[in-house]
Amino acid sequence: MDLGLAHKYVLVTGGAGGIGEAICRAFADEGAMVAVHYHSSENAAHQLASDIGGIAVRADLTVPSDVDAMFDFVLESFGSLDICVANAGWYPGEDRPIWEISPQRLRQTIDANLMTTFLTARRFLSHTTSTMSGVLVMIGSTAGQFGEAGSSDYAAAKGAINTGLLLSLKNEAARIGDGVRVNVIAPGWTVTPKRMAEGIDPVLVAKATSTMARKQLATPEDVARQVVLLASDVASAHQTGQVVTVAGGMEGRQVP
Repeated sequence: MDLGLAHKYVLVTGGAGGIGEAICRAFADEGAMVAVHYHSSENAAHQLASDIGGIAVRADLTVPSDVDAMFDFVLESFGSLDICVANAGWYPGEDRPIWEISPQRLRQTIDANLMTTFLTARRFLSHTTSTMSGVLVMIGSTAGQFGEAGSSDYAAAKGAINTGLLLSLKNEAARIGDGVRVNVIAPGWTVTPKRMAEGIDPVLVAKATSTMARKQLATPEDVARQVVLLASDVASAHQTGQVVTVAGGMEGRQVP
C-alpha cells in the first residue's frame, strides 16, 4: 500500500537514537523529508540526517523559545510541515517506590516527558491553524495505561499524555478542521540499542513477557511502523484521539 507519505515533511523529536531513530528511518523509507531533533546527541543526529537525506535541529524542548526556534528552522528549511512526532522523553530507570522519589526527580520526569510533549504539541497545532491540515503523533507508554511500580513519576507523566492531553488536543484539533488529527502510540517493553548495550536481565524479561500474548519484547521498528501508519492520511484518515498500544498483548499485570 502506498501510504501517501512521499514528499511529506516530518519533524521527529528525540530522533537521534532508539525508537526516534527508527521512526525517522521509517518515514524516510516512505519518501518523506525528515527533520531529526536532538538535544545532546549532536553527532548521531547529523549522521542520521545525512543517511536519510534530512536535516538535524537542536533544541531544549523544556524551553519555549527553543521550541519556537526549532519549528522556525524546520519551516524555513522545508517550507512546510505536515507531520510532527512528539517522541522525546526520558525514563528515570532507577526503580523507586513513591516514598523514595524526590520532588526533584518528579519535576525532572514531568519536564522531560509531559512538558516537552506539551510545548511541541502547542507549537505544531498553532502551525496547523494556518495550514488547516496536519498530523500529530505523541509517544505515550503502557506505563501510563497500566501503571508501573517503581516508576510512578514516569507513569504519571505518560498517563497525562495518553489521556487528558490526547483527548483535549483531539477536540481542539477538530475545532481547527477535519484535516488535523492527534493520536498516541503507547509502546510497552521495547529493546533499544541502548538497552541491549546495557544488558537485559533474562529474569526481568521473563517477568515482563509473562502476561503478554507474544512472548517477546518489541523492537524500535515495531513502534516506528505503527507511527507511520497512524500518520498516514491514506491508512488512518478516520483515526483521531486514539491510543495504539504496541506491547505484544500486554495485560497490565505482574505475576509475583
